[in-house]
Amino acid sequence: MKKLKLVALGCGARTRTYVSLARQHLPDHFDVVAAADPRPERVRQVRACAHDPKGFLSFGDYRDLLAREKLGEIAIIGTQDADHLEPALAAMEKGYDLLLEKPVATTAQDVLTVAAAARRLGRRVMVCHVLRFAPLYQAVKAVVESGELGEIRTVNATEGVGPWHFAHSYVRGHWNDSNRASPLILAKSCHDLDILSWLMGDECVSVSSVGDLSHFRSANFPAGAPGRCTDGCPHAATCHYNAEHYLDRERRWLSLVWSGDTDVATAGEEEIRRWLALSPWGRCAYQCDNNQPDHQTAQFQFARGQTATFTVTAFASGRTLEIYGTRGMLRAGTNVEVVDHATGRSRVIQTASDAVTAEGYDEHGGGDFGLVSNLYDQMTGADPGAMTTGIDRAVPSHLMAFAAEESRTSGQTVLMSQFFIGTIPSTTAPSSDPV
Repeated sequence: MKKLKLVALGCGARTRTYVSLARQHLPDHFDVVAAADPRPERVRQVRACAHDPKGFLSFGDYRDLLAREKLGEIAIIGTQDADHLEPALAAMEKGYDLLLEKPVATTAQDVLTVAAAARRLGRRVMVCHVLRFAPLYQAVKAVVESGELGEIRTVNATEGVGPWHFAHSYVRGHWNDSNRASPLILAKSCHDLDILSWLMGDECVSVSSVGDLSHFRSANFPAGAPGRCTDGCPHAATCHYNAEHYLDRERRWLSLVWSGDTDVATAGEEEIRRWLALSPWGRCAYQCDNNQPDHQTAQFQFARGQTATFTVTAFASGRTLEIYGTRGMLRAGTNVEVVDHATGRSRVIQTASDAVTAEGYDEHGGGDFGLVSNLYDQMTGADPGAMTTGIDRAVPSHLMAFAAEESRTSGQTVLMSQFFIGTIPSTTAPSSDPV
């Protein structure tokens, strides 16, 4: 077995997750040999996952890494959403295959550009649609393909981002402005739209969507609340979004954004308070520069008349799925329940993965571990077109997301056949990363 060498272009939370899993569980398959990021402490964290830390190459800019001779086989693109396009194209030109964090890019045209470049250069691009590798969705897909449900007519899916997660990432954080990052339904939920596309196995022909920013607005901020929670808010004891919770119950979120002088694990209370007093994450959640909708629902119609709805909301946690077929129905949340229309009988498929639990890692329902576990075979298999989350399979869900955002902002139903002819609509975010 030839060990594959990884280089990291951008060392955010997702990159650090993947290299850590590879180092811990697949040391005979992968070795991370170089990384680039403007923040040295993040490069050091990736370096800690290298088999040969002394030979590991560190860079502050991905361009400097790519200026070197080709250092490995796979480049992980883990920059912020708006910065995926340039390193992805440059790495492919250099000869690297890609493990590309979602979303592929922040405009439809850029997504199509990446896909076209991969085909032209003959590169493998594995998009990090990790839910396809999660035990729950693997079980759902198996039921659908077995024919037990008959013909699928309707699918309903929901994603609860979680109130604190939403405030952390989409109110205070990196993805709070759709013009700087990407629309919520793309940034957070292209996972879910990818699952819809995967289960339907058909082309989406029209999209309609509604939703808005209703809660995290200045009109709702508590009377007397300062612009920063660290400035002595009179509502600190009762506000769920009090930033001082980063000191206690929500401290795990700090590791994703921390830029203090010491390691976040050893940082003291006063150091964290000083950091919050200056960072975006110390702001009042009702007085930020955010524009992402805190709830959105989209309806999709597919080529054979099937329909699907998807709702993303800040005010719930976790994912649910319902599939209605001509012979049976399926409900999925923690596990999978299948009901036969003719008999009314139901059966439950347990999807809690013993393997994932034993490994001690179950983010995205085991999807992150599943993606890394499949990475070697996906990158070395005889047929690149068979890749589970190859770039061409990722394009439909991205286009569905752009169409949904166009519908939400315009108030019109979007016909996919017309939407992507000629100039991409200006409502998509310009070119320049969920946590």
